[in-house]
Amino acid sequence: MDEYRMKESRILVVDDNVQNVELLDAYLSVAGYQVSKAYDGEEALRKVEEDNPHLILLDVMMPKLDGYQVCNLLNQNEKTRFIPVIMLTALKELDDKIKGIEAGADDFLTKPFNKVELLTRVKSLLRMKHLRDELDRRKEEEKERMKEIFKTYLSDEIATLVLSDPEKFLQLGGEKKVVTVLFADLRGFTNFASRYPAEVVVDILNEFFQEATKAIFKHQGTFDKFIGDAIMAYFGAPMSYPDDVVRSLKAAIEIQARFKPLQEKWEREGKGALGLGVGMSTGEVIFGNVGTTKVMNYTIIGDTVNIAQRLEQEALTGQILISDSTYKMAKEWVIAKRLSPQRVKGKQDPLIPYVLEGIKE
Repeated sequence: MDEYRMKESRILVVDDNVQNVELLDAYLSVAGYQVSKAYDGEEALRKVEEDNPHLILLDVMMPKLDGYQVCNLLNQNEKTRFIPVIMLTALKELDDKIKGIEAGADDFLTKPFNKVELLTRVKSLLRMKHLRDELDRRKEEEKERMKEIFKTYLSDEIATLVLSDPEKFLQLGGEKKVVTVLFADLRGFTNFASRYPAEVVVDILNEFFQEATKAIFKHQGTFDKFIGDAIMAYFGAPMSYPDDVVRSLKAAIEIQARFKPLQEKWEREGKGALGLGVGMSTGEVIFGNVGTTKVMNYTIIGDTVNIAQRLEQEALTGQILISDSTYKMAKEWVIAKRLSPQRVKGKQDPLIPYVLEGIKE
């Protein structure tokens, strides 16, 4: 531990004997440490909260709370459990030391203590504490760095979820969730892509995706993937809220609203008339990792996804088609027009779509 770090180290001395406290203070202050003092167990806990010491010298026999009780309480607190504790004791029996270890003590000094031994043990434990703190700091920095990388490919919510417990969330499999799925797809894109260079096509896609994802994230949706000229998102996983369905509908309306200026801009630039259709459905899905142990994708699987995609394919330019399930869950808040039942490939019963026209004030 370098000299600068040593002077930064804060040590709390706890003993009901004033002479012992003053002696320890003198030894430690001359060695360059910052010292705070407490004279009973309750005061010690207050000082720990106030000063956040790097190490504690703790007497065993004290009024109010003895050293074992203080040590136990420190060990039970997530914020203080890793503060090194050296117990100061006149007791020499092995059972007393075992009791201290069980309470969470890291080392012992028997009274009367030797100055050189005291400073050596203090320095050793402080070195270990600072190394641990440095390791924790680097792990946190690495976690934040990985989160920023993950956020390039995943939504903030999923990036945070995965990094909170990688062993759990980087396994294949998932859990059941009720979500609202949203697909938004460009109209006239195939014809457009055949007439323009690839870099122009990519620029158009990026402009659309940029505005669509802004609307999705604004309303706390989870981005799933880009599929050619379409975007897929869902609301209700990994975090779910009572108003997931309403927020998803607001996001769909905003996506269409954000698309209009882009549409007008592209027409002014002579890039043709591109449109946008949106399809949505609400229901139970499996949310989790799909793929292999080497390549996996956090996504949702289920018939609800298929229905939303079918409705998106049926939607006309400027339309937002929602399923009967979505309408039933949000009918108090939406203005929507029921369309004729539609038979779609792979579905025995016809779909009953609604055109979303607005959200009630």
